[in-house]
Amino acid sequence: MSNQIIIVGGSHAAISVADNLRKLDFDGAIKIITTESDLPYQRPPLSKAYMSGDMTLDRLHLRPAQWYTDNNIDLILSTRATAIDRGNKQLQLEGGASVPYDTLVLATGAEARKLPAEMGGALGNVHVMRDLKDADTLMAKMISGKKLAVIGGGYIGLEAAAEASKKGLSVTVLEAAPRILQRVACAETANTFRALHESHGVKILENVNIAQIRNDGNGACNGVVLADGQVIDADIVITGIGIIPNMELAIAAELETDAGIIVDAYGRTNDPDIYACGDVALLPFEEQPTRLESVQNAHDQGAIVANNIVGLNKAYHPEPWFWSDQYDMKLQIAGLNRGYDNVVIRTGKREGSVSHFYFSNGKFIAVDCMNDAATYAMSKRILASGATLTAAMASDQSFVLKSLLS
Repeated sequence: MSNQIIIVGGSHAAISVADNLRKLDFDGAIKIITTESDLPYQRPPLSKAYMSGDMTLDRLHLRPAQWYTDNNIDLILSTRATAIDRGNKQLQLEGGASVPYDTLVLATGAEARKLPAEMGGALGNVHVMRDLKDADTLMAKMISGKKLAVIGGGYIGLEAAAEASKKGLSVTVLEAAPRILQRVACAETANTFRALHESHGVKILENVNIAQIRNDGNGACNGVVLADGQVIDADIVITGIGIIPNMELAIAAELETDAGIIVDAYGRTNDPDIYACGDVALLPFEEQPTRLESVQNAHDQGAIVANNIVGLNKAYHPEPWFWSDQYDMKLQIAGLNRGYDNVVIRTGKREGSVSHFYFSNGKFIAVDCMNDAATYAMSKRILASGATLTAAMASDQSFVLKSLLS
């Protein structure tokens, strides 16, 4: 068993590994090394409850400071790992120091993708929404009456648009694909959220390409120029165009990588003493290499890594779930809709609630539940149990989903 475990990153996955190691009675040294200056915190609420003021910073923290002391976990903040010396099992840190490891866990997460500087991506008032600093900066700049352009109609972009609209900004969402949520949701779900945003005064432009973020002459943006020459006036721009896994350490150490750090079902890289988990890990799921960008994956995969570090040899079988809060709409997603070929709409029992069930070759694979918590809870259990839910069953309002679990 390892004597010293080094975890790189202050993510959900990192805290899950450390927490589960202690729960498994591992009594060796645990060090968490992160570039962040704050205690490890939840990221999903940043663009939701935190920006709206419904969640304070202390509630955002994954664990209070005392937890690290009580569990004998050495949390090292504001420190960047620069290289892995696999031969000598040393992690090198910025400034020249190094720390030895018996087992190394890479939970380095991902960073927001930015537009190139030549397109105006580095101008003042052009922002991304990924970490606490981003959220604090945007909260200070989101002032009623200002004009915001959101580039990207995925969930992060739409959540930022919702919070800005609630604060009284004039908001335009710019999406290059034929529709918002093109990559992550069916047209039916996209239609629901488009209508929701438009009902709150948000303008959504789809199938538009960005030519340039316009420079006001003083190094800040004052608008977005589209490929057709149209100009969208903007005091602030937020780009929500995806994330890039932080795998520079792994690449330099010649670990196997692709769209993430490649791991097996046990969370191991091609080096048996190095694991990876969370947003940065490319894992086998449904016989395909997959990065699951979710709290569920970070938490559950981190727990599996901890189990395998102490020798329990457990394989990871993901049960994905996700969520998004926009205005008074709570979206809860169970499963992964990859490869769907049929969508069934089922209204919920509460007024305004609806769920969209995804099927692939007749198999139920995922569901989007909008203000429909009861259907979400039942569907999640059905997916986990492997019970057979057909499209005909889902479309039959009289069919009781719970009957599949009795």
